[in-house]
Amino acid sequence: MRDDLTDLLSKLVEIDSVNPALVEGGAGEERIADFVAEWAREAGLEAELVGERPSAIVRARGSGGGRTLLLCGHIDTVNVEGMSDPHVARVEGDRLYGRGAYDMKSGVASALIACREAAKLGLAGDVVVAAVADEEHASLGVQAALRHVSADAAIVTEPTELEIAIAHKGFIWAEIELTGRAAHGSRPHLGVDAIVKAGPVLTALGELDRSLGGREHPLLGRGSVHASVISGGVEMSSYPAECVIGIERRTLPGETAADVEAELEALLERCRAADPELVVEKRMGLVREPFEVDPDAEVVKALGDREPVGVSYWADSAFISAAGIPTVLYGASGEGAHAQVEWVSLDATETVARTLVEVARAICA
Repeated sequence: MRDDLTDLLSKLVEIDSVNPALVEGGAGEERIADFVAEWAREAGLEAELVGERPSAIVRARGSGGGRTLLLCGHIDTVNVEGMSDPHVARVEGDRLYGRGAYDMKSGVASALIACREAAKLGLAGDVVVAAVADEEHASLGVQAALRHVSADAAIVTEPTELEIAIAHKGFIWAEIELTGRAAHGSRPHLGVDAIVKAGPVLTALGELDRSLGGREHPLLGRGSVHASVISGGVEMSSYPAECVIGIERRTLPGETAADVEAELEALLERCRAADPELVVEKRMGLVREPFEVDPDAEVVKALGDREPVGVSYWADSAFISAAGIPTVLYGASGEGAHAQVEWVSLDATETVARTLVEVARAICA
């Protein structure tokens, strides 16, 4: 199995699949989805492509009457800026280097090999691999896949350092726009500085972030809010008529988009009360829900009796769970997600693949 995993993972890394929604001109997922489908067919598995940004659905069909296990991983990657030979898979000892090796082509390779091996076990139920597009941006791939796949349990093979992860935070993006009045820099009586007006709002955001420390999740810690980006002004000699603050709010299970919108509106009302001339509005943006599964769920227990953990990042598990499928995250160890040096442990990749086979035996028999 080790040699097959190393070979498959190397080939996946060597296919450029930079997400075009993140990087203009990015290669996208078409070539890698085609490769996954062709590999699956040569391995005796069923395969189809779904979605405008193609995702590959691979199936080891059971004899019938059993439950279905979904294994999900994304095939898109982030940028390769500053990397040396990002699409050359290099093995040094236990480490395989290259863009996407850790995040998360290792998980895709483990899932595909596990699916191939599960097909030999004579299981009643199906084992399905969803190798999905666009997780790094809008998760178009998993949403398309869920229109074609139903399952009784799911494992998202994001890197978890071989830990069993049962929770992650969500996030909500919003913008706060402050309106001033443009004027020549020599005429302060005519101008209203929208950037200066942003100062109290930024201070209030800091106070809100500190207040969020009053509630902690046992696996995820506290929620948070921060000003991600700020823009305003057009030239040095003019009063800026506009300032826009981009905000990210990381949410805990139980916190909703409506809660966060009300939280921000209350913040702005306090700012307006302090400055009656303040002209400020908010715009709510992308919402990604937090995720949590019952630690006693069968798919969690099937991975072992270790104490489960939470992970800091968001993943497609939230969409799968929202579809009513008990879901857990489990994947390899390594370093360098979104960094200039990225590697994954081959020992851990093999451990994941072997563990997935045993979970399939338990769930689908």
